[in-house]
Amino acid sequence: MKQNVVKKRTTNLFIALVLLSSCTGKRQGDGYQQGPAEVLFDTVTTGDATIRNEYASAIEGLSNIEIRPQVNGYLQKIFVDEGDYVRAGQTLFKIEDRIFREQLTNAKAALAVAESNLLTAKIELDRKTELTKSRIVSDIQMQEAQASYAAANASVAQARSAIASAQINLDFSVIKSPVNGYIGRFNYRLGSLLSTTNQEAITVVSDNHQVYAYFSLSERDFVRFQREHTGSTVAEKLQNAAPVALLLSDGQEYATKGRIDAVEGQFNKNTGSITFRAKFDNPNAALRSGNTGKIVMVQQLKEMPLLPIASTVTYQDKVFAYTVDKENKVVQIPVTISGKSEDNFIIREGLKQGDRYIAQGFERLQPGMPVTAQKQTQNKK
Repeated sequence: MKQNVVKKRTTNLFIALVLLSSCTGKRQGDGYQQGPAEVLFDTVTTGDATIRNEYASAIEGLSNIEIRPQVNGYLQKIFVDEGDYVRAGQTLFKIEDRIFREQLTNAKAALAVAESNLLTAKIELDRKTELTKSRIVSDIQMQEAQASYAAANASVAQARSAIASAQINLDFSVIKSPVNGYIGRFNYRLGSLLSTTNQEAITVVSDNHQVYAYFSLSERDFVRFQREHTGSTVAEKLQNAAPVALLLSDGQEYATKGRIDAVEGQFNKNTGSITFRAKFDNPNAALRSGNTGKIVMVQQLKEMPLLPIASTVTYQDKVFAYTVDKENKVVQIPVTISGKSEDNFIIREGLKQGDRYIAQGFERLQPGMPVTAQKQTQNKK
């Protein structure tokens, strides 16, 4: 009797285990047999977009002329102050000129001696010319007279050249501004010994009635600039480019727009960027050499495909979107971006108007996975 009870219990336990295994297998099977994942999609639309790119910029005057001495001497007078506005030809500095005046006086005296010697040589040549006609003077004596006259003539020319040189040195003792502009900081003071070999200039005069703003574009931005502007050459593309704005260091926009007028001929090997130059009018001298700011390049695009930034993923600096094909399968597509407009990417390549993209929840999807796509009804952000 006891054996029958044990046998009966063993049989019941076996049946229970079989039933439990059957139920578990069914649940697992149901899990693998679930239908395609449900996703929300939307369609790519087109619209007008504004691309705004900012680039750090350094400001320089139209010309920054170093003022250097052309002669050696002590700085005797200073006629202007740092920061003054000066005009071309205005006297800035005076170098002690005593030695130059003495050199000029000596040169003039040397000219007088040379001219006297020339007169003597001319008289001697004329006398021997007459005697030669009477055959009183030999040919050799005549040639000597001619040579003496030529040498005296050369001495006069040399003396006149010395006068001109002395006059130039004297004039160089007065240093004048070559351009209109603002005086910079003085590197030398009264009594300083100035030399043509000085490492530092006396000062700098900056012509700021117009200024240059230098800024750099990456290789990718430069390629995009060329692609998106009309013209067969870089020069033509610069001419057709829209005016640019300048943001000052306080965040305010400079009152006058500028135009890009030049680009360097090669990329910087260290930074991988290329430098552009924009020119701005500066009638009130609000900008000075050394100012910094940001160049703002704005481009208006018409009927461009737009894709919400939130509906994209970025892998290794590449942007991807997930779309649904005709067979309702997931497709991962790389897209090329022209820029941003509010919360949207402006698509240059990869998607077109009407393409179905997965709006959200794509993180759990894999390319090729079947899905059930439902149109997103809420407003896109």
